[in-house]
Amino acid sequence: MSLAGDYDSANIFAKILRGEAPCVKIFEDDNVLAFMDIFPQSQGHCLVIPKDTTARNLMEFPADRLGVLFAAVQKLSNAVVKALSCDGVIVTQFNGAPAGQTVFHLHVHVIPRFANLPLQPHHGGKPADMAVLREQASRIAAAL
Repeated sequence: MSLAGDYDSANIFAKILRGEAPCVKIFEDDNVLAFMDIFPQSQGHCLVIPKDTTARNLMEFPADRLGVLFAAVQKLSNAVVKALSCDGVIVTQFNGAPAGQTVFHLHVHVIPRFANLPLQPHHGGKPADMAVLREQASRIAAAL
């Protein structure tokens, strides 16, 4: 999918925001939802998505809302580091299919890195064990 196009309200993140699809929630406020990635590249891989938007990518998102979105990303990143004692953290965001975007609702990945563990392929395997995701989400939420 290119960078231009119409927002698909049937995308999985839109369904999650409407309560039509489940997620393992870490935190939520009026502006964002943070939850575990079902296809994690590392233990604790999570996402932050903005609410009340049809922005498919960063370029479509209102500039005056970026501060709120990235404040939530920073909050989640700090909690991930504290909860999981990781050695580093990747914060990344993809725009368009050629860049690696697979869900066309603006989202930011927070991926813990551990010095002795390689990253797993994203969206290439089977979904993670939900009990493991819930345990990780609980630890991260407690670190907020």
